[in-house]
Amino acid sequence: MSEHFDVIVVGAGPAGLHAALVSAREGARVALLDDNPRAGGQIWRQGPGSVAQAPLTNLLADLSCRANLTHFPSTRVIAPLAPRGLLVESAEHGGLRMTYGRLILATGARERLLPFAGWTLPGVTGAGALQALIKGGMPVRGERVVIAGSGPLLIAALSTARAAGARVLAVVEQAPAARVARFGASLLREPAKLRQAVGMTRGFAGVSYWTSSMVEAAHGAGHVQQVTIRRGERRVTLDCERVACGFGLVPNVALAQALGCVIDEAGAIAVDDAQRTSVDGVFAAGECTGVGGAELAAVEGEIAGWGASGGVSRASGALQARRARWRRFAACVESAFALQPAACTPPSDGTLLCRCEDVTLGEVRAFGTWRDAKLHTRCGMGACQGKICGTAASVYFGWPSAAPRPPFSPTQIGTLMAAAAEAPQGE
Repeated sequence: MSEHFDVIVVGAGPAGLHAALVSAREGARVALLDDNPRAGGQIWRQGPGSVAQAPLTNLLADLSCRANLTHFPSTRVIAPLAPRGLLVESAEHGGLRMTYGRLILATGARERLLPFAGWTLPGVTGAGALQALIKGGMPVRGERVVIAGSGPLLIAALSTARAAGARVLAVVEQAPAARVARFGASLLREPAKLRQAVGMTRGFAGVSYWTSSMVEAAHGAGHVQQVTIRRGERRVTLDCERVACGFGLVPNVALAQALGCVIDEAGAIAVDDAQRTSVDGVFAAGECTGVGGAELAAVEGEIAGWGASGGVSRASGALQARRARWRRFAACVESAFALQPAACTPPSDGTLLCRCEDVTLGEVRAFGTWRDAKLHTRCGMGACQGKICGTAASVYFGWPSAAPRPPFSPTQIGTLMAAAAEAPQGE
């Protein structure tokens, strides 16, 4: 099966939803693809028993009125196809070939995980992963939780866990107190963000908030039971049932790389003022162009939607001003929570780096490049295809991650066979 759309939007988070809505309003025939069963992305993730947030509810109501927009949930991009095509696999429709006039990448970001002793124990997750699991229906009521790593995501995880009935013992932040304090003071310029932060933390009532601190090890027999935290020269061990540890986000750029889009020095998709990438007909918006939160993603999505539907000249100065405002805020976040030397220092050689293939840091350290490490140890060749260990190796050793090769996700052989059978002669 093959189908053509004027605009295909990949990703149904804040950026993708706004891009799809603007494109559809301008009369384009739009396909909205997302690998989750329900729209919202990570920020507005919907789950059993959850109530959609007002911004998402309003967007979905508006989108549902657009007969020229088709939503493909539980759909993954498997590979790009030439010319201007995508091979996708849908839970409902199976393998599909789609072609487009313009493509908008709103592929978001993923969590940066940095290994420590015991990080593969059941009960240890990323901070964002804990949020996703709770929103997906995982019970945590009464469990003792330690949240660690860096950045505002820790506060969001704190709020989600406490709302679900967990007992959060500590939030462990690697950034120094002075930087965190300056960031807190900067929120006075964004009262809505300040109110949001106060509401999420409740003033950290009943929770220890430790700066300049790192998780050193998780301990347990078959499941995490304790966590050791390094606070300068001191070590503190807490009894707990869960540890959620994430060190910010990194843009998802696999599809952009495969299409040949330029990636900037920060590892994000490079775009111009109209959110155009270096590849003709391809736009990008949201966290894949740089991590900045829902407000920035939404306005970038609107600008990309205007551009992809031919109305780039009508993208107002107000949109540009909003984007500049939220980019300044994103820069403040990045400066406040930049990884410190302690976070960038590799743990002991016996610590697993690649949990898919059971490769330790000591085995990888012997090589000079990610490619050599991968060829000799199978690091990065497991189920996650280097998304976790490759990112950690980049932090520890300064290695640029290798560009992924399609298929980007495990796929049915029938999808690949159907794509080959339908391919135009010479493709």
